[in-house]
Amino acid sequence: MKSSRPPVVKLLIVDDSELVRTGLRTLLGAERAIQIVGEAANVAQATTTALRLKPDVVLMDIRLPDGTGFDACRLILQQLPETRVLFLTSVVDDKLVDEAIRSGGHGYLLKEIDGRGLVQAILDVAAGKSILDPAVTARVMNLVKTGINQPKLLDSLSPQERRVLALIAEGKTNKEVGTAMNLSEKTVKNYLANVFDKLGINTRTQAAIIYAQS
Repeated sequence: MKSSRPPVVKLLIVDDSELVRTGLRTLLGAERAIQIVGEAANVAQATTTALRLKPDVVLMDIRLPDGTGFDACRLILQQLPETRVLFLTSVVDDKLVDEAIRSGGHGYLLKEIDGRGLVQAILDVAAGKSILDPAVTARVMNLVKTGINQPKLLDSLSPQERRVLALIAEGKTNKEVGTAMNLSEKTVKNYLANVFDKLGINTRTQAAIIYAQS
């Protein structure tokens, strides 16, 4: 029986600190489920390296010498929409969290996370989940509560699409949604594609926020 997740996750590390990259390489290099395929120290390197290596996940710092991780995220996802971007930073505030979501990122973690937690987050993001550090989750919900009321975007969704969205907002993968709704994973993927198209979004985190605002 084939696994729903690739046996090895190809990872690109992006951080301007050589010390941090070395530490991450030492920590993650011992994981059999993760293959570090490359490193980059700035936006330009991150973009060209990602296009050349086509990683499954990019572990992305925010503050880079020639721009931000958000810039790199947008550039990478324009060319490699299947790649997942996981932000790893020592900084968190409402503006950065909002920008991370708008740039299309699939997760946001603080560097205080322990090694096992980081490994699991990388594997979860590769598997299709969206990951937010607990400290970041509180800020996301604050953004939702204080944001400008949007039109009832969910009115365009069918009842089945709404149920899929509700489960996605809980952080479930397509496979877990399929199990809960007695649907095939392919059917869930089709429903989710329709939801994203109708809502004008492209990430599960954006979907969760819109659902919370409804």
